[in-house]
Formats: sequence, structure tokens, C-alpha cells
Amino acid sequence: MKRSLFVVVLAMSSAAAVFAAAGEEAKPWGFSPASLQPFWRCSTMVDESVLFIQNKAEARPQASLLLEPTQILSVSSSSGQVTYREGRDYVWKPGSKELLLPAGSRIVFRTPQDLRRPAGSQRHRLTHRDGNGEILFGATHEYHDLQTMVTYAHQGGWAGPRPSFAGDHLPRTVKRLSEKQPLTIALLGDSISTGCNASGWAKVAPLQPPYQDLLAMNLKAAYGAKVTLHNFAVGGTDTGWGLANIGKVIEVRPDLVILAFGMNDAAGRPANQYQANIRAMLDAVRRARPEAEFILVATMLGNENWTTLRHERFPQYRDALDQLCGPGIALADLTSVWAELLRHKQDWDLTGNGVNHPNDFGHRIYAQVLSALLIAPTPADPGAAFEKRLPNDTRAARRSSLPKLVADSLARSTRIGFKTALNAAVTP
Repeated sequence: MKRSLFVVVLAMSSAAAVFAAAGEEAKPWGFSPASLQPFWRCSTMVDESVLFIQNKAEARPQASLLLEPTQILSVSSSSGQVTYREGRDYVWKPGSKELLLPAGSRIVFRTPQDLRRPAGSQRHRLTHRDGNGEILFGATHEYHDLQTMVTYAHQGGWAGPRPSFAGDHLPRTVKRLSEKQPLTIALLGDSISTGCNASGWAKVAPLQPPYQDLLAMNLKAAYGAKVTLHNFAVGGTDTGWGLANIGKVIEVRPDLVILAFGMNDAAGRPANQYQANIRAMLDAVRRARPEAEFILVATMLGNENWTTLRHERFPQYRDALDQLCGPGIALADLTSVWAELLRHKQDWDLTGNGVNHPNDFGHRIYAQVLSALLIAPTPADPGAAFEKRLPNDTRAARRSSLPKLVADSLARSTRIGFKTALNAAVTP
């Protein structure tokens, strides 16, 4: 179903939604450009998600942060309505990326076994790679309710890709925005792009919108231009479906088209077929709208422990999209970003449904990557000077490093006792 969003910097309806897990009342979500500053440019990490795990009965539950903090600024429930206290609810030692839970902590934790279900007991078959039952499926906000948000100061340390301004690839889009001309965006993708499992989509606190709406709001705030988003994404779809439905995109006469497929293709489609479908979509739009520009989204990684998905497809798809880029076409490389995230964190820290959707933190990372392509860093932005020193073309470096990132992530999962695989065919 087509959905149009005429973007304004808004406060969401004050009509309360029920926060089902804890009986909390949802507060209105408020847009903040600061929350969409690319994290790799900032000295403060805002609301990074973690899920505390107790690996052994006698062990303290713990969780790992992406970067090493210099100061913990806040730890809160995923709803944002409960703020936890250091010492009483969590313990952090300077020089460590680990948070531990003392006895009596109010913070939610689980064991690895809690995140499994008996084989055949769920509506989707999510067989674990080690054969021991299924991965717990979160249809709406189940994982959100288990996760905790941490905000902290740090001195950097992100070794992954740093998506940067793509004004040279998207000059017409940037020109329209800079001149405050109306911009029409059309999005075609799978369930990630429908908004699954952002808290706003799930209708629980803090009611954060999904990435595509965050992007549109951020562009409006940065440029003051009117941004109209037409979202044609449908859950469970792949590039074959996208090609069959590209006419819907053409009908709205877009200035910018975002194509975001790959999670469901990765159940088996070869990279050359994936690329051919994307190329055919580009060609169809360009025949009707020669001035249209494109962002191709290389998808996040799914849960490596899910047997259905062919994990090796993700870097192949990313490279296939990269080969299509050039004047008028830019790459939003979430694949490489996610691979680096998973070198430091577990999938359960980042997931919205257990297998193939992002949580609120993940949706913000999606929005940050896309925003970085369209909004140039100002001299005052942290990391702007570093970004200017980066070579203009880092694609070869990304291609050579991504397989190692994936392999490291696979090896890390095996070391903690979980053999690995991935999948993407689940659609709530």
C-alpha cells in the first residue's frame, strides 16, 4: 500500500499507547537532529542498545558496548521511562566496555536459553544453526522490552566504514535541498523499510519512527525544504517483486529513489540475478524520469545463527550494488557497518525481531548512514576534519575488508558456543 509522508518536525500524538511489557504509558516521541548525527563523527554515543545476558548461573549478567566509554552518562529502559543508577543497577569499570548487573538490579536480563524456543513451536520456523531448537521470534516489541539503552562519552575507536557525503553522486538531489525546492522520495523495499520493528511501528514507548521517516525529518530539519516520502515497501518481498512493482515508484515522479532489498533475496538468489533485478529497476525509472537519482541500500546483516539465510550473499550483494554506482547513484553500505558492529556486539543487542529486523538503535543507524550521504558535515561537526582526509573512493578497501569482518563475526559467535548462519525470509 502506498503511504505518503509530508514531513514536518513533529511531536507525535499525545494519545497514550500502552507499553505492554511493564504497564508504562508511552510518552510522545520528539525529533532531535542530534540523535541522527552519524555516530562515527560524535564523541557521545546516544542510546546504544544492549541485552544483558547471564551465561552461567553463578555469573553476573553482562553486556558489551560498541566503544570504550570515558563516562557513562545514562542507562535506561528501552522505553526511556526508567533511569537506572550506577552501583545499584549496573557496574562499570573505567577502561572496560562491559557493563555488569549486581544482585538486585532492576535491569532486565536473560540467559541464552531464554532466547530459544522448541522446534516447531513458533509461527515461523527459525531453526538454530546448532540444531538446538529455534531462535526466539519477536513479532512486535518482544526484544525491545528486553533491551537497555546506554548513553556514554568516548574517545572514538570506530574502525569500521565511515559513510560520507555523496554530493558528487547525487548533485541534483543536494541542489534541490540546498535551494529549498520540494523533494519527492520514493522508497521500495522489504519489511525493514515498512518500519519493522521500530517502537513507533510497534506502538510502544518511546514511539520512535522507523529509518525512512527519520531520514525525511532530518532532511527537512537540515535544509528547510519540503520533503515528501512515498513508501511502497512490503514485507517478505525481494528484488523480483521490486522489479514487478517499479511502476508504482514511477507514478509518483520521484526526484530520489531508495531501493532497499537483499534480506529476503539472501535466502538463495545469486548475486548476478540480484544485480540484474536492481539494474532493471534503475533502467525503468530512468526511462520515465531521466533526472531521478538513486540510493541503493546494502542491507544490514541478519542473525548468523538462522539456518535458512545464506550469509555469504550479503557481501556479494553489497559489491553488486557498488558496481552499479556512479553519477546519480550512491551506495548506503549498511552491510559493512553491520559487520563491524557484530565484531563488538551480539545480534541480540541490535535485533528487533531476533532474526532480520533492526531495533530502534538499528533504525537510527540506517537513518544516520543515509543522512551522511545527503547532508554535508559542517566544520563544527566532530569528525568532519577526519572525513575530509579520507580518500574519495574507498570501495576497494571495503571489498577487501568485508569478508574478514564477516569471518571474524562468525568466529566470534562460535567461540561463545553458538555456531553460525543467517536468514531473512521472516515477515511479521
